[in-house]
Amino acid sequence: MLLNVTNLTTAYRGLIAIADVSLEVDAGEIVTVAGANGAGKSTLLKSIAGMEKPRSGSVSFAGEMIDALPAHLITARGIAYVPENKRLFPRLSVADNLRLGSYLHRRDPDRDSPLSMIFTLFPRLQERLTQRASTLSGGEQQMLAISRALMTRPRLLMLDEPSQGIMPILVDEIFAAIRAIRATGVTILLVEQRLTESLEISDRAYVLRTGRVIMSGSASEIAANPDVRRVYLGI
Repeated sequence: MLLNVTNLTTAYRGLIAIADVSLEVDAGEIVTVAGANGAGKSTLLKSIAGMEKPRSGSVSFAGEMIDALPAHLITARGIAYVPENKRLFPRLSVADNLRLGSYLHRRDPDRDSPLSMIFTLFPRLQERLTQRASTLSGGEQQMLAISRALMTRPRLLMLDEPSQGIMPILVDEIFAAIRAIRATGVTILLVEQRLTESLEISDRAYVLRTGRVIMSGSASEIAANPDVRRVYLGI
């Protein structure tokens, strides 16, 4: 087991956003966290990443308790988080955004070694290295946000709604990239509203409703359960 979340409770703006959430992610898996808007999915990822401090419960990564660590040390342990709003540096070039992603490895002679994999995944980024991030399309900005996270050389990549705000023609490209990233040995925890596409590439899934896990199982089991769409996701 790479990631173990146990009975995690976190408040957001004074209100309980997730309550007694437990989940496990094994090395090499893609695990999806599904749920309607406001179910607590983003708060869960932020709690794991150290951006929100849990009120109770625990998070362990590779056998080490990390829930009390600040976010930068959690990143250094091997967890990369790509937030819903991407958080790029819009006035900096694509190349500079990528370079900042490798800051943890700034003293390594092979600091830029992940670039070859990134340009294979997203060749259009190589074509736009000198452009400001603000000039990229929504899909290209998402590619850059994922790539900047990969520059940290993560063991676990957490993606929050990677298909949001992207032209439909690029959605398949993003999901294909997620599958390819897993093939390199990176474990993935995915929050995504596109349930069908995310379950197609996932091994297992958890469903949140009002901050609690109300269903978990293999991706195929979750996909086949009519209550997931009708009741728990509200669609």
